[in-house]
Amino acid sequence: MSENYTALYEQHKKAGASFTDFGGWQMPLKYESELAEHHAVRRSAGLFDLSHMGEVWVEGPDAAAFLDYALVGKLSAITVGKAKYSLICNTDGGIIDDLISYRRPAPVGSDTYLVVPNAGNASVVAAALLGRASGFDVSVSNASAEISLVAVQGPNAEAVLLNVVPAGQHSLVTELKYYAAAKVTIAGDDLLVARTGYTGEDGFEIYVPNQDAPSLWEALLEAGEGHGLIPAGLAARDSLRLEAGMPLYGNELSIHVNPYAAGLGAVVSLAKDGDFVGKEALAAIKAAGVGSTIGQKLVGLKGTGRRAARGHYPVLKDGSLIGEVTSGQPSPTLGYPVALAYVDVEHSEPGTTVEVDLRGKAEPFEVVQLPFYKRSK
Repeated sequence: MSENYTALYEQHKKAGASFTDFGGWQMPLKYESELAEHHAVRRSAGLFDLSHMGEVWVEGPDAAAFLDYALVGKLSAITVGKAKYSLICNTDGGIIDDLISYRRPAPVGSDTYLVVPNAGNASVVAAALLGRASGFDVSVSNASAEISLVAVQGPNAEAVLLNVVPAGQHSLVTELKYYAAAKVTIAGDDLLVARTGYTGEDGFEIYVPNQDAPSLWEALLEAGEGHGLIPAGLAARDSLRLEAGMPLYGNELSIHVNPYAAGLGAVVSLAKDGDFVGKEALAAIKAAGVGSTIGQKLVGLKGTGRRAARGHYPVLKDGSLIGEVTSGQPSPTLGYPVALAYVDVEHSEPGTTVEVDLRGKAEPFEVVQLPFYKRSK
Protein backbone atom coordinates (compact mmCIF):
# COMPACT_ATOMS: atom_id res chain seq x y z
CA MET A 1 0.00 0.00 0.00
CA SER A 2 1.17 3.53 -0.77
CA GLU A 3 2.48 5.55 2.14
CA ASN A 4 1.00 8.81 0.80
CA TYR A 5 -2.34 9.78 2.27
CA THR A 6 -4.19 13.03 1.75
CA ALA A 7 -5.40 15.15 4.66
CA LEU A 8 -8.91 13.87 3.85
CA TYR A 9 -8.14 10.16 4.14
CA GLU A 10 -10.16 9.75 7.33
CA GLN A 11 -13.17 11.52 5.77
CA HIS A 12 -13.05 9.07 2.88
CA LYS A 13 -12.82 6.08 5.20
CA LYS A 14 -15.85 7.24 7.18
CA ALA A 15 -17.77 7.63 3.92
CA GLY A 16 -17.00 4.02 2.97
CA ALA A 17 -14.66 4.78 0.09
CA SER A 18 -12.87 2.08 -1.86
CA PHE A 19 -9.24 3.13 -2.30
CA THR A 20 -6.73 2.76 -5.10
CA ASP A 21 -3.11 3.73 -5.59
CA PHE A 22 -2.81 6.66 -7.99
CA GLY A 23 0.45 8.49 -8.57
CA GLY A 24 1.77 7.05 -5.30
CA TRP A 25 -1.26 8.19 -3.28
CA GLN A 26 -4.06 6.24 -1.66
CA MET A 27 -7.08 7.88 -3.30
CA PRO A 28 -10.84 7.16 -3.17
CA LEU A 29 -11.80 5.20 -6.27
CA LYS A 30 -15.50 5.33 -5.47
CA TYR A 31 -17.81 5.53 -2.45
CA GLU A 32 -20.95 3.56 -3.23
CA SER A 33 -21.50 3.71 -6.99
CA GLU A 34 -19.16 5.21 -9.56
CA LEU A 35 -22.12 5.43 -11.96
CA ALA A 36 -24.17 7.44 -9.44
CA GLU A 37 -21.18 9.70 -8.81
CA HIS A 38 -20.73 10.28 -12.55
CA HIS A 39 -24.39 11.18 -13.02
CA ALA A 40 -24.35 13.43 -9.94
CA VAL A 41 -21.61 15.57 -11.51
CA ARG A 42 -23.47 15.78 -14.83
CA ARG A 43 -26.86 16.51 -13.22
CA SER A 44 -26.16 18.22 -9.88
CA ALA A 45 -22.74 18.26 -8.18
CA GLY A 46 -19.84 16.10 -7.04
CA LEU A 47 -17.15 16.73 -4.42
CA PHE A 48 -13.62 15.54 -5.24
CA ASP A 49 -10.41 15.25 -3.26
CA LEU A 50 -7.61 16.21 -5.66
CA SER A 51 -4.93 16.68 -3.02
CA HIS A 52 -2.60 14.33 -4.90
CA MET A 53 -2.07 17.13 -7.42
CA GLY A 54 1.06 19.26 -7.06
CA GLU A 55 1.52 22.94 -6.25
CA VAL A 56 4.73 24.72 -7.20
CA TRP A 57 5.24 28.44 -6.54
CA VAL A 58 7.33 30.42 -9.02
CA GLU A 59 8.14 33.90 -7.75
CA GLY A 60 10.47 36.80 -8.50
CA PRO A 61 11.18 39.68 -10.90
CA ASP A 62 11.85 37.23 -13.75
CA ALA A 63 9.01 34.78 -13.02
CA ALA A 64 7.05 35.61 -16.19
CA ALA A 65 10.12 35.51 -18.45
CA PHE A 66 11.29 32.33 -16.76
CA LEU A 67 8.02 30.47 -17.36
CA ASP A 68 8.04 31.64 -20.97
CA TYR A 69 11.40 29.86 -21.23
CA ALA A 70 10.52 26.80 -19.14
CA LEU A 71 7.08 26.05 -20.64
CA VAL A 72 5.88 25.92 -24.24
CA GLY A 73 3.17 28.60 -23.79
CA LYS A 74 3.41 32.35 -23.30
CA LEU A 75 2.72 32.64 -19.58
CA SER A 76 3.74 36.30 -19.50
CA ALA A 77 0.64 37.09 -21.56
CA ILE A 78 -1.86 36.12 -18.86
CA THR A 79 -3.00 38.81 -16.46
CA VAL A 80 -3.12 38.63 -12.68
CA GLY A 81 -6.08 36.50 -11.60
CA LYS A 82 -6.12 34.41 -14.77
CA ALA A 83 -4.83 30.94 -15.57
CA LYS A 84 -3.39 29.14 -18.57
CA TYR A 85 -3.12 25.50 -19.61
CA SER A 86 0.37 24.65 -20.81
CA LEU A 87 2.97 21.92 -21.17
CA ILE A 88 6.49 21.41 -19.93
CA CYS A 89 8.51 19.54 -22.54
CA ASN A 90 12.02 18.17 -22.81
CA THR A 91 14.53 19.31 -25.41
CA ASP A 92 13.21 16.67 -27.83
CA GLY A 93 9.63 18.00 -27.58
CA GLY A 94 8.37 15.12 -25.42
CA ILE A 95 5.76 16.05 -22.83
CA ILE A 96 7.06 15.93 -19.25
CA ASP A 97 3.65 17.03 -17.95
CA ASP A 98 0.61 19.10 -18.73
CA LEU A 99 -0.25 21.70 -16.13
CA ILE A 100 -2.22 24.81 -15.22
CA SER A 101 -0.48 28.00 -14.10
CA TYR A 102 -2.26 30.75 -12.17
CA ARG A 103 -0.86 34.29 -12.13
CA ARG A 104 -1.31 35.70 -8.65
CA PRO A 105 -0.92 39.22 -7.20
CA ALA A 106 2.70 40.14 -6.44
CA PRO A 107 4.70 43.10 -5.14
CA VAL A 108 5.64 45.81 -7.64
CA GLY A 109 8.62 44.67 -9.68
CA SER A 110 7.91 40.99 -9.16
CA ASP A 111 5.59 38.25 -10.38
CA THR A 112 4.02 35.21 -8.72
CA TYR A 113 2.64 32.08 -10.37
CA LEU A 114 1.14 28.92 -8.93
CA VAL A 115 2.01 26.01 -11.22
CA VAL A 116 -0.12 22.87 -10.77
CA PRO A 117 1.36 19.61 -12.09
CA ASN A 118 -0.30 16.22 -12.17
CA ALA A 119 -0.26 13.61 -9.43
CA GLY A 120 3.07 11.81 -9.32
CA ASN A 121 4.75 14.51 -11.43
CA ALA A 122 5.06 17.27 -8.82
CA SER A 123 8.64 16.47 -7.86
CA VAL A 124 9.61 15.87 -11.49
CA VAL A 125 8.17 19.21 -12.59
CA ALA A 126 9.65 21.07 -9.62
CA ALA A 127 13.07 19.59 -10.40
CA ALA A 128 12.76 20.46 -14.09
CA LEU A 129 11.81 24.04 -13.25
CA LEU A 130 14.71 24.36 -10.82
CA GLY A 131 17.06 23.02 -13.45
CA ARG A 132 15.90 25.66 -15.91
CA ALA A 133 16.08 28.59 -13.48
CA SER A 134 19.75 29.39 -13.95
CA GLY A 135 20.22 33.00 -15.07
CA PHE A 136 16.74 34.08 -13.94
CA ASP A 137 15.94 36.10 -10.81
CA VAL A 138 13.32 33.64 -9.65
CA SER A 139 12.57 31.20 -6.83
CA VAL A 140 10.92 27.82 -7.30
CA SER A 141 9.35 26.15 -4.26
CA ASN A 142 7.43 22.88 -4.17
CA ALA A 143 4.51 23.34 -1.74
CA SER A 144 2.72 20.12 -2.74
CA ALA A 145 3.13 18.52 0.68
CA GLU A 146 1.48 21.46 2.43
CA ILE A 147 -1.58 22.13 0.26
CA SER A 148 -4.78 20.16 -0.28
CA LEU A 149 -7.06 20.60 -3.28
CA VAL A 150 -10.82 20.10 -3.19
CA ALA A 151 -13.10 20.43 -6.22
CA VAL A 152 -16.85 21.01 -6.53
CA GLN A 153 -17.98 20.12 -10.06
CA GLY A 154 -21.38 20.12 -11.74
CA PRO A 155 -24.26 22.40 -12.71
CA ASN A 156 -25.04 23.11 -9.04
CA ALA A 157 -21.42 23.81 -8.09
CA GLU A 158 -21.88 27.57 -7.89
CA ALA A 159 -24.96 27.25 -5.70
CA VAL A 160 -23.09 24.93 -3.33
CA LEU A 161 -20.15 27.30 -3.05
CA LEU A 162 -22.36 30.31 -2.39
CA ASN A 163 -23.70 28.54 0.70
CA VAL A 164 -20.26 28.73 2.36
CA VAL A 165 -19.19 32.17 1.10
CA PRO A 166 -20.19 35.42 2.90
CA ALA A 167 -22.96 37.30 1.10
CA GLY A 168 -20.62 40.25 0.54
CA GLN A 169 -18.31 38.01 -1.50
CA HIS A 170 -20.92 36.25 -3.63
CA SER A 171 -19.96 38.35 -6.66
CA LEU A 172 -16.39 36.99 -6.42
CA VAL A 173 -17.88 33.58 -7.14
CA THR A 174 -20.65 34.44 -9.60
CA GLU A 175 -18.44 36.76 -11.66
CA LEU A 176 -15.40 34.48 -11.68
CA LYS A 177 -14.65 33.52 -15.28
CA TYR A 178 -13.46 30.17 -16.60
CA TYR A 179 -9.71 29.74 -16.07
CA ALA A 180 -9.56 32.48 -13.46
CA ALA A 181 -8.95 32.47 -9.71
CA ALA A 182 -9.66 34.71 -6.71
CA LYS A 183 -9.17 34.77 -2.95
CA VAL A 184 -12.53 33.99 -1.32
CA THR A 185 -13.50 33.51 2.34
CA ILE A 186 -14.89 30.02 2.84
CA ALA A 187 -15.91 28.75 6.26
CA GLY A 188 -13.86 31.55 7.79
CA ASP A 189 -10.64 30.94 5.82
CA ASP A 190 -9.28 33.04 2.94
CA LEU A 191 -8.69 30.47 0.21
CA LEU A 192 -7.70 30.48 -3.45
CA VAL A 193 -10.69 29.46 -5.56
CA ALA A 194 -10.28 28.69 -9.27
CA ARG A 195 -13.01 28.15 -11.85
CA THR A 196 -11.35 25.23 -13.58
CA GLY A 197 -11.92 21.51 -13.68
CA TYR A 198 -11.46 18.17 -15.35
CA THR A 199 -15.02 16.96 -15.84
CA GLY A 200 -16.47 19.00 -18.69
CA GLU A 201 -18.84 20.72 -16.24
CA ASP A 202 -18.81 24.08 -14.51
CA GLY A 203 -17.02 23.93 -11.21
CA PHE A 204 -14.44 25.19 -8.78
CA GLU A 205 -11.14 23.99 -7.36
CA ILE A 206 -10.22 25.21 -3.88
CA TYR A 207 -6.64 25.31 -2.57
CA VAL A 208 -6.52 24.89 1.19
CA PRO A 209 -3.80 24.26 3.82
CA ASN A 210 -3.76 20.61 4.85
CA GLN A 211 -4.88 21.31 8.41
CA ASP A 212 -8.03 23.09 7.19
CA ALA A 213 -9.00 20.54 4.51
CA PRO A 214 -11.22 18.29 6.70
CA SER A 215 -13.35 21.19 7.96
CA LEU A 216 -13.67 22.53 4.41
CA TRP A 217 -14.76 19.10 3.14
CA GLU A 218 -17.42 18.79 5.84
CA ALA A 219 -18.63 22.36 5.25
CA LEU A 220 -19.02 21.72 1.53
CA LEU A 221 -20.90 18.46 2.10
CA GLU A 222 -23.29 20.28 4.41
CA ALA A 223 -23.65 23.15 1.94
CA GLY A 224 -24.46 20.66 -0.80
CA GLU A 225 -27.45 19.17 0.99
CA GLY A 226 -30.44 20.04 -1.13
CA HIS A 227 -28.25 20.53 -4.22
CA GLY A 228 -27.61 16.85 -4.92
CA LEU A 229 -23.93 17.03 -3.95
CA ILE A 230 -22.21 13.72 -3.20
CA PRO A 231 -18.53 12.79 -2.82
CA ALA A 232 -17.05 11.38 -6.02
CA GLY A 233 -13.93 9.30 -6.60
CA LEU A 234 -11.33 8.78 -9.29
CA ALA A 235 -13.46 6.31 -11.26
CA ALA A 236 -16.12 8.96 -11.91
CA ARG A 237 -13.46 11.58 -12.57
CA ASP A 238 -11.95 9.33 -15.26
CA SER A 239 -15.24 8.63 -17.02
CA LEU A 240 -16.16 12.33 -16.85
CA ARG A 241 -12.85 13.55 -18.29
CA LEU A 242 -12.98 10.90 -21.03
CA GLU A 243 -16.44 12.07 -22.14
CA ALA A 244 -15.05 15.62 -22.18
CA GLY A 245 -12.14 14.48 -24.37
CA MET A 246 -9.52 15.57 -21.83
CA PRO A 247 -6.15 13.79 -21.95
CA LEU A 248 -4.67 12.01 -18.94
CA TYR A 249 -0.94 12.01 -18.34
CA GLY A 250 0.31 8.44 -18.51
CA ASN A 251 -2.45 7.51 -20.96
CA GLU A 252 -2.70 10.09 -23.75
CA LEU A 253 0.34 12.14 -22.73
CA SER A 254 3.88 11.03 -21.95
CA ILE A 255 7.53 11.83 -22.53
CA HIS A 256 7.23 9.81 -25.75
CA VAL A 257 4.43 12.00 -27.15
CA ASN A 258 4.78 15.47 -28.65
CA PRO A 259 2.11 18.20 -28.42
CA TYR A 260 1.23 18.06 -32.13
CA ALA A 261 0.46 14.35 -32.12
CA ALA A 262 -1.62 14.88 -28.96
CA GLY A 263 -3.73 17.58 -30.62
CA LEU A 264 -2.22 20.24 -28.35
CA GLY A 265 -0.27 22.16 -30.97
CA ALA A 266 -2.25 25.31 -30.19
CA VAL A 267 -0.71 25.30 -26.70
CA VAL A 268 2.79 25.72 -28.20
CA SER A 269 3.81 29.34 -28.82
CA LEU A 270 6.64 29.18 -31.34
CA ALA A 271 6.18 32.91 -32.00
CA LYS A 272 6.87 34.12 -28.46
CA ASP A 273 10.02 36.16 -27.90
CA GLY A 274 13.22 34.34 -27.08
CA ASP A 275 14.06 30.70 -26.75
CA PHE A 276 12.26 28.05 -24.72
CA VAL A 277 13.07 24.47 -23.84
CA GLY A 278 12.09 22.23 -26.75
CA LYS A 279 11.53 25.09 -29.24
CA GLU A 280 13.92 23.83 -31.90
CA ALA A 281 12.56 20.29 -31.77
CA LEU A 282 8.92 21.40 -31.72
CA ALA A 283 9.45 23.75 -34.65
CA ALA A 284 10.92 20.86 -36.63
CA ILE A 285 8.07 18.55 -35.64
CA LYS A 286 5.50 21.12 -36.74
CA ALA A 287 7.31 21.74 -40.02
CA ALA A 288 7.44 18.00 -40.70
CA GLY A 289 3.72 17.74 -40.08
CA VAL A 290 3.90 15.12 -37.33
CA GLY A 291 0.41 14.72 -35.91
CA SER A 292 -1.21 16.58 -38.79
CA THR A 293 0.04 15.09 -42.06
CA ILE A 294 2.37 12.25 -41.00
CA GLY A 295 2.82 9.95 -38.03
CA GLN A 296 0.00 9.31 -35.58
CA LYS A 297 -2.65 11.55 -34.09
CA LEU A 298 -4.89 11.40 -31.03
CA VAL A 299 -8.54 10.90 -32.00
CA GLY A 300 -11.90 10.16 -30.45
CA LEU A 301 -13.58 6.85 -31.21
CA LYS A 302 -17.31 6.23 -30.90
CA GLY A 303 -18.37 2.61 -30.61
CA THR A 304 -21.12 1.57 -32.99
CA GLY A 305 -21.39 -1.80 -31.22
CA ARG A 306 -22.01 -2.58 -27.56
CA ARG A 307 -18.56 -3.55 -26.26
CA ALA A 308 -16.13 -0.94 -24.98
CA ALA A 309 -12.49 -0.57 -25.93
CA ARG A 310 -9.85 -0.38 -23.20
CA GLY A 311 -6.35 1.00 -22.95
CA HIS A 312 -3.71 -0.70 -25.16
CA TYR A 313 -6.27 -2.47 -27.35
CA PRO A 314 -5.16 -2.47 -31.04
CA VAL A 315 -6.98 -0.26 -33.56
CA LEU A 316 -7.39 -1.84 -37.00
CA LYS A 317 -8.39 -0.77 -40.50
CA ASP A 318 -9.37 -3.59 -42.83
CA GLY A 319 -7.48 -5.98 -40.57
CA SER A 320 -4.25 -3.96 -40.52
CA LEU A 321 -2.87 -2.36 -37.36
CA ILE A 322 -3.17 1.45 -37.47
CA GLY A 323 -3.00 2.46 -33.82
CA GLU A 324 -3.72 1.81 -30.16
CA VAL A 325 -6.39 2.82 -27.66
CA THR A 326 -5.14 4.95 -24.75
CA SER A 327 -8.40 5.23 -22.75
CA GLY A 328 -11.81 3.69 -23.25
CA GLN A 329 -15.04 2.69 -21.51
CA PRO A 330 -18.81 2.90 -21.86
CA SER A 331 -20.07 6.48 -21.63
CA PRO A 332 -22.64 6.75 -18.80
CA THR A 333 -23.96 10.03 -20.19
CA LEU A 334 -24.14 9.17 -23.88
CA GLY A 335 -25.01 5.49 -23.67
CA TYR A 336 -22.38 4.14 -26.06
CA PRO A 337 -18.69 3.18 -25.84
CA VAL A 338 -16.11 5.96 -26.26
CA ALA A 339 -12.34 5.87 -26.48
CA LEU A 340 -9.25 7.94 -27.15
CA ALA A 341 -6.60 6.43 -29.41
CA TYR A 342 -3.52 7.24 -31.42
CA VAL A 343 -4.04 6.23 -35.03
CA ASP A 344 -2.15 6.76 -38.27
CA VAL A 345 -2.92 10.23 -39.60
CA GLU A 346 -4.40 8.93 -42.87
CA HIS A 347 -7.16 7.28 -40.82
CA SER A 348 -7.78 10.16 -38.39
CA GLU A 349 -10.51 12.12 -40.17
CA PRO A 350 -13.93 12.21 -38.45
CA GLY A 351 -16.27 9.74 -40.11
CA THR A 352 -13.55 7.15 -40.71
CA THR A 353 -14.68 3.66 -39.73
CA VAL A 354 -12.18 1.46 -37.87
CA GLU A 355 -12.21 -1.63 -35.70
CA VAL A 356 -10.81 -2.25 -32.25
CA ASP A 357 -9.49 -5.70 -31.42
CA LEU A 358 -11.35 -6.58 -28.20
CA ARG A 359 -9.47 -9.69 -27.14
CA GLY A 360 -9.64 -11.37 -30.50
CA LYS A 361 -12.94 -9.96 -31.75
CA ALA A 362 -13.03 -6.89 -33.98
CA GLU A 363 -15.65 -4.35 -32.86
CA PRO A 364 -16.74 -1.40 -35.04
CA PHE A 365 -15.84 2.19 -34.09
CA GLU A 366 -16.00 5.53 -35.84
CA VAL A 367 -13.55 8.42 -35.60
CA VAL A 368 -15.43 11.45 -34.23
CA GLN A 369 -14.67 15.05 -33.37
CA LEU A 370 -13.75 15.66 -29.73
CA PRO A 371 -15.14 16.19 -27.18
CA PHE A 372 -17.71 13.43 -27.00
CA TYR A 373 -19.74 15.46 -24.52
CA LYS A 374 -20.08 19.22 -24.19
CA ARG A 375 -22.29 20.90 -21.61
CA SER A 376 -25.11 23.05 -22.93
CA LYS A 377 -24.13 26.21 -21.02
